[in-house]
Formats: sequence, C-alpha cells, structure tokens
Amino acid sequence: MRQATITRKTAETDIAVTVNLDGTGTCDNRTGVGFFDHMLDQLGRHAMIDLTVRATGDLHIDDHHTVEDTGIAIGQALARALGDKRGIRRYGSCHLPMDDAQVRAALDLSGRPFLVWNLALPTPKIGTFDTELVREFFQALATHGGITLHVDLLHGVNSHHIAEAAFKAVAQALRAAVEPDPRRGDAIPSTKGAL
Repeated sequence: MRQATITRKTAETDIAVTVNLDGTGTCDNRTGVGFFDHMLDQLGRHAMIDLTVRATGDLHIDDHHTVEDTGIAIGQALARALGDKRGIRRYGSCHLPMDDAQVRAALDLSGRPFLVWNLALPTPKIGTFDTELVREFFQALATHGGITLHVDLLHGVNSHHIAEAAFKAVAQALRAAVEPDPRRGDAIPSTKGAL
C-alpha cells in the first residue's frame, strides 16, 4: 500500500495531504489559491499519483505560507508512501514542451534533498499569484521529500506556460522514479543497500 496521509497544523496553516503512488492521477486540491490548485492538479495528474490537498492558511497576509507548507506536507507524504523505496526505479527525467516553454526536470529519490533551480519567470505575478512561490514550493517538496531535484528552463516567454511546464515536467519525472522496476524485484535501488 504505497499511500500516506500527512497533517500539518501551525499558527499560519492547517493542511492535510493524501497521496496514492499507484493511483490514476485523480486530484482534489483546495488550498484557497486558484492558480496553485491548478498546478497541484497538473502535478498529480501527470505523475499518475492520486493527490488530495486541503489547506487553510493566512491568505489575508499572502499565499507564501500556504504554498510552502503544502510543499512540505506533500514531500513528507511522498517520503512516507515510498517507505524504504524497495523496487522503485529511483530516477526520473523529462523534457516537457508547453507552447513557447520547454522545461527539463531530473530527479533522484535519494533521500538527500537538494534543489538546483535554473528557471526564471519573466513576470512577478500570474494573475494574483506571486511567481517566486513556484521555487518555494519545489524547495519545500525536495527538502521534505528527500529528493535531489534539478529544474531548468530551456525556452519560454509566458510565465503561466513556464510554471505549468515546470510542474508537469517534475510530475513526469516523479512518475518514472516511483514506478516499480520489474527487473529490480524488491531490492533497494542503491549499492549502499539503503536510501
């Protein structure tokens, strides 16, 4: 059962996340931040991970705490659902085109969190959403999911397209990495014997 539920409650946010790594990409995400919900839908759908998020946060201040804390909770849920990572492929990558944008994502479910971020968004806002929060989300996801994650913008002029391509590229890479490797059996994909 590669599923997990994480709840996170602070003075700033109250978040519940459920993931099913062997799902069909069914998503039900409600954070109060419309553009972010749209991006979370892309993440779950293209990773083929069922994803449910319920978040309430101090949106009267801004979206920062809600977005970052949701990234923390999703990262923790992914790590818990993966367990000791027996039998997974571990690595994934994707070059994803979306209209004018092309984003490359590569990741390793190594247990060693690291983010390399070469993705500049040309505008400070997408609607009312602060574009700097795209990086904040992925930093939280990588840190709390134990993921080495590299995201690079190769082309792009439209901020919405670039952000969405990033979420979809990471999703496709994540899909590949969490999938069972039929040649590996239940072995841990590391010469160390542990991840």
